[in-house]
Amino acid sequence: MTRTVEDALRGATIALGAAGIEEPHREARILLAHALGVDLGGLLRRRSGPIGRAEEECFERMVARRADRVPVALILGHREFWSLDFLVTPDTLIPRPESELIIEAALGLHADRKVGRILDLGTGTGCLLLAALTEFPDAWGLGVDRSEAAAAVALRNAKRLGLSDRAAIMVGGWTEAITGRFDLLVCNPPYIEAADIARLMPEVALHEPHLALDGGPDGLGPYRLLFPDLHRRLAPGGTALFEFGLGQSAALLDLARQAGLTVLAVREDLAGHPRVMILRSS
Repeated sequence: MTRTVEDALRGATIALGAAGIEEPHREARILLAHALGVDLGGLLRRRSGPIGRAEEECFERMVARRADRVPVALILGHREFWSLDFLVTPDTLIPRPESELIIEAALGLHADRKVGRILDLGTGTGCLLLAALTEFPDAWGLGVDRSEAAAAVALRNAKRLGLSDRAAIMVGGWTEAITGRFDLLVCNPPYIEAADIARLMPEVALHEPHLALDGGPDGLGPYRLLFPDLHRRLAPGGTALFEFGLGQSAALLDLARQAGLTVLAVREDLAGHPRVMILRSS
């Protein structure tokens, strides 16, 4: 008997649920649509129709990987951020929706869209830098990452999004090889306590680069390095926006004040958690 798309979807939903995936039906639909080469509307139209052998084999491979807790974004090879499509690989942190708060905050600070130079430290996929460049059309930006493989992904994303003429990607350690000052600095640094990484959900602990997660013993290592350097990196009137983790806001306020920085605001994410700190050099 010919198997239908609905049969395949039902079986995958059961398999993903048994593997502990929280939303097995939703994720099965996403993977099946990708295997069929259609959007979710196209999947709905094909549900009662047959599924081809090659399509089903492709789908089964993807479901098996997801059951092994490989993130959907790595299975598909891309992830949406700020309504832009970004390539992702195991060498990059997968863009998170909460990081979009950095772009929202930057737009609130620069409502006239007049930004000249943007610096993105720990650029990864380049999502922060490239999203910012789409919103600030006169800006030029530099993304820096310690990982050569991650920097290569960011460069590919810049080309795919038509921004390679306004974005430069560099391999380096934070600001070590950077000269000049910037109007806007964005950064989502590693902020997980080193001892906590193994206890994260398997999708993160096993499949995302620890270089992009490990913030040192207390998760604050990158901020201790970067906050004192902002006086040299920000142009007059420039601002720096840093993402941080749960429970870190008080310690970061102290670090900012010790570095002589002005804290303009701390923005909360949709769950009401402090998530982004906005700084200016005093």
